Amino acid sequence: MVIVININTLEKFLLLKNKIKKNEGFRNRPYLDSLGNSTIGYGHLIKKKEEKILKAKFSKKFLSNLFEEDFRKALTDYKKNFDYKKHSKETKEVLIEMIFQLGITKQKKFVKMNKHMQNNDMFLAALEMKNSLWYKQTPKRVDGLIRLLLKNEYEKKR
Repeated sequence: MVIVININTLEKFLLLKNKIKKNEGFRNRPYLDSLGNSTIGYGHLIKKKEEKILKAKFSKKFLSNLFEEDFRKALTDYKKNFDYKKHSKETKEVLIEMIFQLGITKQKKFVKMNKHMQNNDMFLAALEMKNSLWYKQTPKRVDGLIRLLLKNEYEKKR
């Protein structure tokens, strides 16, 4: 199955892309992330086949293009694995950022959270997010995603 993502779709996510960039930070030299993985740019995980990157410094333009590829992959993985027509804008953004940060394989391990999102029970989904190793590793980021996820729930109550 091929999913085509046009430039208009990517532009809709400009704010999300900027938020991910802020959350990831930027370094033009390889560094170890909080889990000890070699990373560069805006949180790009350096894979075995990219080990030549470990010995170099790259331009911001090159690393920005790498970010765009990583974001496009997260968006494609989201669309392949979730019924995106059912999700609110906020839920889409939470899942896409999760996929960007963790990868689709690790995101899919959040079985209970994903089920709660599918059932539109965002409070239980938020509890699953908070009760995770992911939360312990990046609490500020996850707290921000929980606030975004619950935004509509709070507004309904007003």
